[in-house]
Amino acid sequence: MKLILGIESSCDETGIALYHTERGLLAHTLHSQIALHNEYGGVVPELASRDHVRYVLPLIRSALQQADCSLNDVDAIAYTQGPGLSGALLVGASIACALAYTLGVPTIGVHHLEGHLLSPLLSDPAPAFPFVALLVSGGHTQLMRVDGVGRYTLLGESVDDAAGEAFDKSAKLLGLDYPGGALLARLAQGGTPGRFKLPRPMLHSGDLDFSFSGLKTAVLTLTQQNETDKQTRADIAHAAQEAIVDVLASKSLAALKQSGLNQLVVAGGVGANQLLRSRLNEAVNKHGGNVFYPDLEFCTDNGAMIAFAGAMRLQHQTARNDYRFNVKPRWDLQEINYAD
Repeated sequence: MKLILGIESSCDETGIALYHTERGLLAHTLHSQIALHNEYGGVVPELASRDHVRYVLPLIRSALQQADCSLNDVDAIAYTQGPGLSGALLVGASIACALAYTLGVPTIGVHHLEGHLLSPLLSDPAPAFPFVALLVSGGHTQLMRVDGVGRYTLLGESVDDAAGEAFDKSAKLLGLDYPGGALLARLAQGGTPGRFKLPRPMLHSGDLDFSFSGLKTAVLTLTQQNETDKQTRADIAHAAQEAIVDVLASKSLAALKQSGLNQLVVAGGVGANQLLRSRLNEAVNKHGGNVFYPDLEFCTDNGAMIAFAGAMRLQHQTARNDYRFNVKPRWDLQEINYAD
């Protein structure tokens, strides 16, 4: 039986959680920096780092209180080692290793995307290995074959902008606040279907890669060519969301067919999009398969996925006790080596 403290600080959310290997998730706390970065229209790395410093210890205290635990009950500390903003990652890594040194417990450096990838296993029902995973967030769009913990094969990825970036950049062009993905989806609900037609990049490329930068340019062209009254903005938002979702759903179904699997896991912030969920459910059910999602509160960055991934890593004996640390702002998921 092990109690793992998880610390997430890769970008603009400070997430803390406590996961017990037998009792499950005991507590999780989260601070979002949306209000802090909103006036800049995007994440300011220096401000993000300082905000993590401000909130990480109070959030740890809050999580321990929720779980009715003390630091002395913690058996290991997992932290996001990468990828992400280097300064933000260093906050979580340094605090994790300092606490672990004080307590005499091991640390576990977790890959941020592995946390997302495994987060649906926290839900009920949970998928069984093997499955295809669609990792879809502000910074990443990837299709992975997952044969077990640490056994990941890249099937396809975005060659430029991620789907989340396409949502956020399109939203910005429509005058919406940051982050704009959810706001664009809400605006799209009032849009007129079919008024505007946007491209579906790489939809028929014959592979499982993605491209969304051209879609952003097409949205820019529409906003320049049309009077952007409220209804027109809603119509453009509707067209943009339809294009992004069509590509994601089509490629995901193709990945299932090519792999011969019938389970799809969707993880990352864009996985909360209701149109995407509806399209994927319909397409995969027709294929005879099932789709699994993390709970909505675990779609965006959070400490629970890091604590859980840390628990899975602990089973593979990948914890460290020397308390030296480094962060990996760029880190390929397939570079994870459980033999280290």
